Amino acid sequence: MGSFVGFGFGPIQAGLFLAEASLTGTFARLVVAEVLPEVVAAVRQAGHFTVNVGYANAIRPLTVGPVEIYMPAVPADRACLVEAVAEATELATALPDVTVYTAGGPESAAAILADGLLQKLSKGGPPAVIYTAENHPHAAALLATAVAAALPAAQRSAALHSVQFLDTVIGKMSGSPEESSDLQPIAPGLRRAFLVESFNRIYISPIQRPANDPAGWQQFERAIQVFVEQPDLLPFAEAKLYCHNAGHALAAYLAHALGYQRMDELRQRPDLLEWVRSAMRAESGPALCSRFAGVDPLFTEPGIQSYVDDLVERMVNPFVRDRVRRVGRDPARKLAWDDRLVGAMRRAWAAGISPQRYAFGVAAALAWQQVTSAQPYLQTLWQPACPAAPEEQAMLALITQAQQAFASWQQQGHPPLACHNPEEKDQNG
Repeated sequence: MGSFVGFGFGPIQAGLFLAEASLTGTFARLVVAEVLPEVVAAVRQAGHFTVNVGYANAIRPLTVGPVEIYMPAVPADRACLVEAVAEATELATALPDVTVYTAGGPESAAAILADGLLQKLSKGGPPAVIYTAENHPHAAALLATAVAAALPAAQRSAALHSVQFLDTVIGKMSGSPEESSDLQPIAPGLRRAFLVESFNRIYISPIQRPANDPAGWQQFERAIQVFVEQPDLLPFAEAKLYCHNAGHALAAYLAHALGYQRMDELRQRPDLLEWVRSAMRAESGPALCSRFAGVDPLFTEPGIQSYVDDLVERMVNPFVRDRVRRVGRDPARKLAWDDRLVGAMRRAWAAGISPQRYAFGVAAALAWQQVTSAQPYLQTLWQPACPAAPEEQAMLALITQAQQAFASWQQQGHPPLACHNPEEKDQNG
């Protein structure tokens, strides 16, 4: 079997891709690129790394290895990465952002991948898939474009024929918690630890297997079998963004309003958890089911109910130690016209559902940022999307009303929130 190669050594790369690759027991080598010298030195000396896995009732360490770790800025290390790409059958990028694909010029992931594909071509190496995990709807296409630009024109087509770039929908919660004294460090000598939840159901875009293909795609089989190929990732990406992520953000902003530091502290307020649950079920759910009916059992009322119940339990799992600050960070991005909270509101409203709970979450997010006048702030934030005036005014009216309700809730000392009839369809009569 070929090698597995990862770019970026954070919790998702370590606790999902490398961990799952290791568990298959079939890869000849596990290789990863990292830019932090102290991490590279510690993992290299140990020959392995450890991730802490949060289950429903405990945290258990998982040691992954043997693993090779290299720094792209070191010429000898870069050469090792290029060689590993040439023999790889599965790779993954888990970088901070899609803009990092080309950062660093010849030391970038795109440049190293391009050189590795040229070597793969010259040596007759195996075909490979690259999972892109940068939480961007077009990550695979962007990486493919960046790699193509780094390839010589004469060999571009042949080199790219040996690789497929796959998008991912990753609902796995992970991080590097501050409270880590009782966790196993990434490697001896490091204070930092990775903590990931045990959930590993990941959706990926489908592998194309053209007939009469000299690259061998007809015979290609993924070693990492736990990932699920879907003909169309859009429905699952929308479910993640406008149900999972929207509900998670709503929970974080409510937790922040109560002064909580960790998401699992919300277990003290069953009313708030029910508020989050009902937002996901009754405001996200009908919109998703209406739009994607027949795609998958997920997009049915029982499917959404099961999905939401599982998510809420996972969001407040004390053995994942998710921080409110991490989940709620960058509120401006989360309040964008097409992002989780306002995007979920818009889709519910289009389906005939009054999204009062998500509007309350927007009010809580505005309070996080100490924004008192929602309209000018949000209109500026939404301007790049050029929203239609009627829809924009409808969202602003709901949010303004929610701000008043949120202010009253704060003044009263955060009494229990009561969930009303989730099936009301106020704006359409």
